Amino acid sequence: MKVIFETAQGEKVEAQAELGDNLLRVAQAAGLPLEGTCEGQMACSTCHVIVARDWFAKLVPASEDEEDMLDLAADVASTSRLSCQIELTDALDGLTVAIPAESRDMQAG
Repeated sequence: MKVIFETAQGEKVEAQAELGDNLLRVAQAAGLPLEGTCEGQMACSTCHVIVARDWFAKLVPASEDEEDMLDLAADVASTSRLSCQIELTDALDGLTVAIPAESRDMQAG
C-alpha cells in the first residue's frame, strides 16, 4: 500500500507501507522530518500531521489523550492527528497527509 506525504515545501513523497504499519514509522523510514520524540507513547506532539480532508473520516477517531496532545502541537488544523496513532488499514491505501511547517513539543519545555 502507499502513503503520500506532502512536505512543508510542497514536495510530494510517496512511501510504501505494509498493512498494520504505524504512520510515524513509515514517515521516518521515508526520511521525513517527523521526530516522534516519545516513540509513540503520546507524550509529545512531534509526529503531528495534517490529514487530507477526504481521508480524515476514514481514520479511527482520535482518543481524548491524543486530542490533548494535539492541543500542544504547532500549526494544528481541523484534520490534525498524531501519526504515531494512525495504524494503516486497507481503507487507507493512498492516504495523503501534510507535514506542518513548524514542529513544536510543548511538553519538552
